[in-house]
Amino acid sequence: MPAELSATEALGLWHRVTLEQVRQGGYDLSFRQLSILLHIYLVPPPHTVRGLAATLGVSKPVITRALDSMGALQLVDRVRDERDRRNVVIKRTLSGALYLEKFGDLIRSEARRPMP
Repeated sequence: MPAELSATEALGLWHRVTLEQVRQGGYDLSFRQLSILLHIYLVPPPHTVRGLAATLGVSKPVITRALDSMGALQLVDRVRDERDRRNVVIKRTLSGALYLEKFGDLIRSEARRPMP
């Protein structure tokens, strides 16, 4: 069910979610990393470095640096495309799926709380 929030209420919700994420010791992802991760998990695959760069409007090295960080956290994995070895395919991981599931639950939980 869609919720009608003012800009201030939406920012307040985002503040509570990010604050709780920090308190819980969650990963410290940048907006870019979070955007990439959400895209990989919410948009049907396949995902390539080239495709992610085009979607986000950034260079391939920018995507590669973000994927390096997220790969070290085991949120995503990269493999060479067997059909075209020039392409790198980004794969989902169990750790990444669990992270986003918990993050989604956190958003839902904070959205149910009354605004201060």
